[in-house]
Amino acid sequence: MPGLLVLMGSGETSPTMVEVHRAAARTLRAGARAVLLDTPYAFQENAADISARARRYFARSVGLDVEVAAGITGAGWVFSGPGSPTYALDRWAGSGVAGDLRARVRSRQGVTVLASAAACTAGLATVPVYEIYKVGADPHWREGIDLLEPLGLRAVLIPHFDNAEGGTHDTRYCYLGERRLSRMERELPPGTAVLGLDEHTALVIDLESEAVHVAGRGGLTVRRPGSQAVLPTGARTDLAGLRRLAEGASGPATVPPSPAEPAAPEVTLEETIQRCEERFRAAVAGSDMVGAAQTVLDLEAELVKWAADTEEDAGGVEQARELMRLLIARLGELASAAGLRSFALGSLVEPLLALRGRLREEGRYDVADLLRAAMLTGGITVDDTPDGPRWTPTS
Repeated sequence: MPGLLVLMGSGETSPTMVEVHRAAARTLRAGARAVLLDTPYAFQENAADISARARRYFARSVGLDVEVAAGITGAGWVFSGPGSPTYALDRWAGSGVAGDLRARVRSRQGVTVLASAAACTAGLATVPVYEIYKVGADPHWREGIDLLEPLGLRAVLIPHFDNAEGGTHDTRYCYLGERRLSRMERELPPGTAVLGLDEHTALVIDLESEAVHVAGRGGLTVRRPGSQAVLPTGARTDLAGLRRLAEGASGPATVPPSPAEPAAPEVTLEETIQRCEERFRAAVAGSDMVGAAQTVLDLEAELVKWAADTEEDAGGVEQARELMRLLIARLGELASAAGLRSFALGSLVEPLLALRGRLREEGRYDVADLLRAAMLTGGITVDDTPDGPRWTPTS
């Protein structure tokens, strides 16, 4: 059975991590059991929905038939992701899952993928992010399950390392910020390093060959008191090199990314939203209504890609839906302008009808009705017939 440990800073069920998941899945033998541990978010009212979205993501994007289970015995592939690190720790300790996870790494067998909250538990200590950031508890550590110890790494793992959601306040380092992390570092056992994984970034460790590489959009920061080293995406090393960095040794430990390696990872949904807004404004300014309509179609396609994202802080999906509604309404306003009457309406209407059809197929009738109303405002009547929708300009 292949041995692989994959730790992700975030984006575990988003398009940004698809290729990392696929590469890990390709190492599995045919018919290997794939298990999703829902423990970190099992306390949430929408836990069943999160699991369903994650299963759809792995089935459609990765080609894995995943079961939700409380145990991992006999599993070739194990995944766990968002939620509360401490909730997961308490239950894994009581159920024996913590010991099973350590045994997988120690025996160098099985593909183990931990992301976000679950990744936070992988070191010798864990950041209780809910308690500190959301409840206001004093900064402190909880004992981790320490999957890194069998690999000779004395370290803690901090996901969301480059988080910037705070805007006016520091939310880097899994929402701790510099002040709190610096204080907490002083409480770690001597010789302990901080491994900081950026969002939409993965640390992939081949447990058999001991090869290590960083994939995704950001980097891995190896931080010790007074110093730090950063392994950017594409960087490669081995466990010995990573241990040297964690111990503070100087000298080359990594191979920089090759110029031949892909240098354009998937964009995040937030970046997509910004680009769509900019493209729409530019198209409207240039009287390019086809381009404006295509922007709405592209945004809708991105929404479908990101619909499985289980990150509870990834509220950009709803933001994208709001933007799509706004752009559709704006198209209706533009269509009602006198100057558009001479425009070749078919070039604008046909893509919008295609979008409406997809929305109806997906059961998103509220947005489909909004699109139809916007077209009516713009002078286009849509009638649904047994042969499909037909449109006519209103007089």
